[in-house]
Amino acid sequence: MAHYVDGFVFPVPRARLSEYRGLAQAAADIWKEHGALDYREYVGDDLEREGTRSFIELVDATEDEVLVFGWVAFESREARDLANEKVAADPRMTALVESSCSGFEAKRMLYGGFGALF
Repeated sequence: MAHYVDGFVFPVPRARLSEYRGLAQAAADIWKEHGALDYREYVGDDLEREGTRSFIELVDATEDEVLVFGWVAFESREARDLANEKVAADPRMTALVESSCSGFEAKRMLYGGFGALF
């Protein structure tokens, strides 16, 4: 069972979702190789609920963008920190990001690490 999760939400241009999917699948494999227990990403399709703030508002997404929500599970925060160091140093990640035409912009990503509540 995972005890620590990194969570994230960000927009991707709707027209580039296919390119982003390839990037995400390759990144998931690299994260798992470096210690992630699981890596998942989902495309938003029901993002507004009366009385709440939406992810759309928080990332200032346009009608031409879709929102991606994802999480990466780890055994512990220490395992997460070590995996993230390894991923950041992995030349395959740099090559993926540099060669991608996905429209992903890290500066628009909401991100955080979370410990288990129960």
